[in-house]
Amino acid sequence: MRPGTWHLRTRLVLLAMALLVAICGAVGLFTYASMDSFLTRQLDDQLSQAAERSNAPGRPPMGGFNGGRDPLDARGQSVGTLNARILGGQVNSAGFLASDTTRAPLSTRDKEVLLTLARNGDPVDRTLSNGNYRLVAEETSFGDVLVTGLPLAGKESTLSSLVWTFVFVSLGGLVLIGLAGTVLIRRTMQPLEQLSEVATRVSRLPLDAGEVALAVRVPPSNANPRTEVGSVGHALNLMLDNVARALEARQQSETKVRQFVADASHELRTPLTAIRGYTELMRMTEDFTPDGQKSLARVQSQSERMTTLVEDLLLLARLDAGQSLKLAEVDLTQLVIETVSDEKVIAPAHNWHLELPDEPVLVNGDAPQLRQVLVNLLSNARKHTAPGTTVVTGVTTSPDGSAVVTVTDDGGGIPTEFLDQVFSRFARADASRAGNAPGSGPAASEGTSGLGLAIVQSIVEAHGGTVTVRSQPGFTEFSLRLPIIAR
Repeated sequence: MRPGTWHLRTRLVLLAMALLVAICGAVGLFTYASMDSFLTRQLDDQLSQAAERSNAPGRPPMGGFNGGRDPLDARGQSVGTLNARILGGQVNSAGFLASDTTRAPLSTRDKEVLLTLARNGDPVDRTLSNGNYRLVAEETSFGDVLVTGLPLAGKESTLSSLVWTFVFVSLGGLVLIGLAGTVLIRRTMQPLEQLSEVATRVSRLPLDAGEVALAVRVPPSNANPRTEVGSVGHALNLMLDNVARALEARQQSETKVRQFVADASHELRTPLTAIRGYTELMRMTEDFTPDGQKSLARVQSQSERMTTLVEDLLLLARLDAGQSLKLAEVDLTQLVIETVSDEKVIAPAHNWHLELPDEPVLVNGDAPQLRQVLVNLLSNARKHTAPGTTVVTGVTTSPDGSAVVTVTDDGGGIPTEFLDQVFSRFARADASRAGNAPGSGPAASEGTSGLGLAIVQSIVEAHGGTVTVRSQPGFTEFSLRLPIIAR
């Protein structure tokens, strides 16, 4: 998982831990360097004192060469001290002071190391057979060289103890700080999580249509504009207030439009009925020329089409207003048989097929409205496909307890870009669905209002069901699901 996808609290904890590790490392290096410098100066002072004692005046050295004494006879030396005399390029008097005050001899390799030392009196570190040593070599006025050394074991032991103590203390501190930091950061991040929860709840609300009660808000404790997180919560509440006002205004506008459509549709029914009546009366009582008869027939046809449109608008307005359904037991199988039989009479050039179960499929619904759904789906397949198209209507039951009605045809299909709006009001794609050229065939002669599928969706949803569509060239299927009555 990429670090960019981690939770913010995880990244904050890791960042804090990384900073603490860096700080502990810097402090540890500085402490180690300071302690090493201090112990080295202390050891150099001890080494200087030991060198002075080994070079103290006394009896003549072996061979009577100078006024100093044998460095091995120096008093007050600590255990492990190295003393040596170099004369004529040879180490002729050397040894380590043991705990029993005896002198342990140097190895050949140790003597070779001593012979390579600079004779300027500056302390240096070397590794001998007895361990690591701090050595100083200084030439006397008599021409010989005195070498004094102190073991580094004490210094190394102190530094080692310091390192391990610092490591364990740092690790323990990092663990405690990590746990405490995780708890504190989690508590600090809780307001942001609440903001995210509010935004998520709002994103799941059905804001696209209908009356929406946008009551979700960030609590006042997390909407204080004087804090960083509170300013975000305050801004989110202001945005939600604005959205709520916009939704309320939209709902009021939609209500007014729906009321206008319902009123207009209701008022138009009377004059349209009068037009149709007077047209039929004129055809029965008056003599017209062939052109007059044709024009009158056209007037009657268009008035009938307008009446259908007005009835559809009025039905949608009633469904939008939540008109109560007249529920009763409805046999979908029988309803499909009757509706398909009617369509066979209207469009005998199409191939109409049924796929029905052996047993009745019963739902609790409004029979006239469900019949309207089937009529709209079948007429949609009839109007938008060429003669000879096969239309299959099927009824099945699904394991989830739903009755499924499908209307499938092998026509030209619905364009992909139109599928998302196929159930929208006044949405039409006649040229793409029809098997005819525009202006010819059934699709052109009958025309469509673009309300049929919108009515289908409204009625099905009023019954607690769903309707979907799948389409590709040579295949289109409308599928509706309704709750089935358990038997």
